[in-house]
Amino acid sequence: MNPSYSVSPIGFVRSCFKEKFAIPRQPQLAPAARGVLELVAPFDQGEAVQGLEQVSHVWLLFLFHQALEDKPRLKVRPPRLGGNQSVGVFATRATHRPNGMGQSVVKLEKVEAGRLWLSGIDLLDGTPVLDIKPYVPYADVVADASNHMAAAAPALIPVQWADAALVQAREHALRLDEPLVELIDQCLAQDPRPAYQVPAPERVYGAQFWDLDVRWHYPQAGLIRVLEVVLASD
Repeated sequence: MNPSYSVSPIGFVRSCFKEKFAIPRQPQLAPAARGVLELVAPFDQGEAVQGLEQVSHVWLLFLFHQALEDKPRLKVRPPRLGGNQSVGVFATRATHRPNGMGQSVVKLEKVEAGRLWLSGIDLLDGTPVLDIKPYVPYADVVADASNHMAAAAPALIPVQWADAALVQAREHALRLDEPLVELIDQCLAQDPRPAYQVPAPERVYGAQFWDLDVRWHYPQAGLIRVLEVVLASD
């Protein structure tokens, strides 16, 4: 038997992450990363989320909508292994999935009819969500679990700020009413560049957070310096 099934999104995420680069590679690594899950009919009614206010975290099942592929991959090169070593797709959480599905556990900040306010997200803006499940600590925490490929969170690197960039970030944080400095710090400290890449000090990297372009460089190995935080160009 080879049955096929169709699924439809129950909502879409409005996220601080407008592009894939610099998104944390796992949820909860950047607590300041926030967004809103906007539910679609018929799930945008209060009945669908009744009782969810008793839950601190939820699992989101979603689609990697910008990484969908017609031909399944059997092996992938996860960033955790430097991007050069291949392992079986089912041994990783790589975005290149057989059915393009991902899962993230995120903090539930507020519940409204038709909207869930989230933090600690690792989801691209516009991500289609297929289902929501409450996090159940006694069942979802496995005390003796192990993963030898990813035994601990990635080591963080220092993030410094140019004086002007910090002023810019603080001004935009007030405008957005978002913890922007913390968001940039938390995301860049995980070093979003490919691990096999050795950046020259003169090379400038960039990513979009909310409606802003953030640019930085590596003045020396293992150090990031934020250069500017400006409104994104159309």
